[in-house]
Amino acid sequence: MKAVHFGAGNIGRGFVGLLLHEAGYEVVFADVADALIDQLASTPSYDVHEVGEEPAVRTVDNYRALNSRSQEDDVVAEIGSADIVTTAVGPNVLKFLAPVIARGIAGRADGQAPLQVMACENAINATDLLRSEVEQAYEGADLADRAVFANTAVDRIVPNQAAGQGLDVTVETFFEWVIDRTPFAGNVPEIPGATYVDDLAPYIERKLFTVNTGHASAAYFGYAAGVEKIADAMADDAIADRVRAVLGETKQLLVSKHGFDEAEQEAYVQKILRRFTNHHLPDTVVRVGRAPLRKLSRHERFVGPAAELAEQGVHPAALLEAMRAALSFTAPEDPEVAALAEILAVQEPGEATTSITGLAADHPLYASVRELIEQHVQGQPAA
Repeated sequence: MKAVHFGAGNIGRGFVGLLLHEAGYEVVFADVADALIDQLASTPSYDVHEVGEEPAVRTVDNYRALNSRSQEDDVVAEIGSADIVTTAVGPNVLKFLAPVIARGIAGRADGQAPLQVMACENAINATDLLRSEVEQAYEGADLADRAVFANTAVDRIVPNQAAGQGLDVTVETFFEWVIDRTPFAGNVPEIPGATYVDDLAPYIERKLFTVNTGHASAAYFGYAAGVEKIADAMADDAIADRVRAVLGETKQLLVSKHGFDEAEQEAYVQKILRRFTNHHLPDTVVRVGRAPLRKLSRHERFVGPAAELAEQGVHPAALLEAMRAALSFTAPEDPEVAALAEILAVQEPGEATTSITGLAADHPLYASVRELIEQHVQGQPAA
């Protein structure tokens, strides 16, 4: 069995690549980072260090590495004979992979089992996005016969790695890979540790609106307080209380919308909060908080749940405070910080509200977000 995985970074090596390896696949890593691919290609194995409860070290071998820019034809050939293609590159990069994947699918032999494609990204229905891009690039009318596309929800904290660690990756012990089983028509790939469900949407939103919302909230509140690490932010009672308040609001939405048992969701929230306090993970507020413009977009971790609560007549005060903190995130060398600052500088508050969050003026959340943007621009303190 063979899997082609796009994205040889820390998440690719320390999560998706690891699970595919442990499932018995030969993994072909594809990436455009020259030095990383060269190192992978010249090294027979690397270790994944799981830290936290029940720590372990897992060795990954039986892999190869290709440069998807300079060795594109080779990557296409590997896809042609692969069983699975996965990605961990960021949702905005998927459109650049699509032509290569489309070529690989087109080159598969007639009668070959359909390629199983899964985008493992921190975005809702990222595989649908990838499929749409592949459909545009694919020449022919038989794509549905040659490939199946399954959405996934992935969860594992993989922080920035210590200098000099090489290919080894440090990750938390917890992980979750939930996969929509319906596209496979009974032929699901056997991946130990993966969970298959018939309705993925509730699990995607549970993860996004609990893990991602909570993690980003801790980052922005911690950054505002001058704290460097996520675990240290969560050790501050005032910050931890604000994060709990945010997750109390998202729990309310998830229970009412998807029918999760309230006690079960509360236990999930508590587990997530414990993960954020893991001092073995050197995760920083700057790493977690980067890309604030995307995190403040319409269907992302703050505006998404806040908007739905507002539609139910609930005022999402804690989520709005997290958005306020995100607006003040000014970490250097983040292009989205600069883009957000430019929007706030040149657009009036109403226009900026729509530009940043995608909210229409008649949405019940719009006025509250506009107000906090006005206060931010005028330098007013939080209410």
